[in-house]
Amino acid sequence: MRAITFFGALLTALALADLAYGQCSQQSLRVAVIPKKSMDVLLREHRPLAERLSAATGMPVEIVPSSSYESVVDAIVSGGVDVAWLGPASYIMANQRDPRIEPFASLTIAQGYFTSAGHYYQALLLARPEVAVKIDDLRGTRVALTDPASTSGSVVPNAEFSSQVGIPLAQFFNTVVYSGSHDKSLDALLDRKVEAAFVASVRVDEYLKKGLINRDTFKVLWRSEPIYYDPFVFRGALCASLKEQIRDAMLVDNRGLYGFLNSQEASGIVPVGHAQYAPLLQKMQSISPQR
Repeated sequence: MRAITFFGALLTALALADLAYGQCSQQSLRVAVIPKKSMDVLLREHRPLAERLSAATGMPVEIVPSSSYESVVDAIVSGGVDVAWLGPASYIMANQRDPRIEPFASLTIAQGYFTSAGHYYQALLLARPEVAVKIDDLRGTRVALTDPASTSGSVVPNAEFSSQVGIPLAQFFNTVVYSGSHDKSLDALLDRKVEAAFVASVRVDEYLKKGLINRDTFKVLWRSEPIYYDPFVFRGALCASLKEQIRDAMLVDNRGLYGFLNSQEASGIVPVGHAQYAPLLQKMQSISPQR
């Protein structure tokens, strides 16, 4: 009889645990985005996403301003935000600190002049044509990087470009400047504050679409290998039912997100997992001694 009572109590405890696992006690949702553009622009562009997630979850959604890639990584790791839109490298950094952090969605990129349609983009090394027509012309000049945790604006160039030229990137160029965002790197190149910049191909396409540059404003002197596009990720302790609601809102019934997709030069949203980003870890490990 005692064994039966214990077994019944165990089943009750498991049932209560399952019930608790399926329910969320939080009353709001916080979303953070790496600062690829100015925060005012990002907040405006992400309003349709916030509205869609609010309608799906029945709770208010806040887009949290962020000053750097690192601040977004810290926020998702600490649980200060529930969802983050990270770059591939910043996701790897977050996942190494908390393996429960998981990617669940990524955008499908629309066709651009500098970027092919699909799931991949590239890091580009740009220079003004009057300054350089080949890579070696940039030796000893000033270059803009984005952020130390930026995939296409730092991590991949430090790994792949350094490997190609045979010396660390910081030794090839005379001065390396971290601008803070891809847009600021492009602006620095336009304003002749630097002679070259490593930026994401999708950001160059957006400058082209907005008429801020034309196809011949910059010369592309180097392209990285294709990089799988930026992931949306869940914080490690986010409850299962809320994850499912967010997945459905973004991947199944994503009506109302056209404005958001259009602002990101995207044609859709697709599910992703860790496998899409795991190959980047080797590149990050290869440059760690240089930092």
